[in-house]
Amino acid sequence: MPPPEFGAAFRESLRALFLWRRDVRRFRPDPVPEARIAALLELAGTAPSVGLSQPWRFVRVESPGRRAAIRALFARSNAEALAGQAPERAALYARLKLEGLDRAPCQLALFCLPDPEQGHGLGRRTMPETLAYSAVMALHTLWLAARAEGLGLGWVSILEPEAVTAALDVPAAWRFIGYACLGWPEAESDRPELEAEGWERRQAVVCLRR
Repeated sequence: MPPPEFGAAFRESLRALFLWRRDVRRFRPDPVPEARIAALLELAGTAPSVGLSQPWRFVRVESPGRRAAIRALFARSNAEALAGQAPERAALYARLKLEGLDRAPCQLALFCLPDPEQGHGLGRRTMPETLAYSAVMALHTLWLAARAEGLGLGWVSILEPEAVTAALDVPAAWRFIGYACLGWPEAESDRPELEAEGWERRQAVVCLRR
């Protein structure tokens, strides 16, 4: 099969996809069709991985009890993070909307295998962390694919990994990467919410020459 031609119109649309991807915290409660979730996970599996190891493992978190456990873990970690803020930033931190756990219809925990047989160790002997990088690539692929479908994704990272592993009853050796809330966003924005709230501003890429 000949390779596709990605013309100027496609490249402009791809750039718009990158620019309009947001870390979504506010969702409508409408369910996401199962077929759409399955298609997005299939696309996530096309992400690059070190040695073609595909070390990612997604866990659909559906039971009310487990979702409540994750919500409680977030509340605890978030309170600790608030307590550790400098006084001049504590009030701003307290105002930030940092998760969509209460309304996101689909929730996914992402884990990474510690030493998968697949890939036969290629490319990771000196940098074993490339397994985790590969899992992040799968999440980013899912993130962009979801945005192209009109869906939003929010990455919840204010969680203690060992507690999440226990709450979801997955093998203790699996490495927790992040927790994703997936659903239909309440609104669209071309600016990151943290920038709009005054927490931080996006900076230009730093590229050194040697």
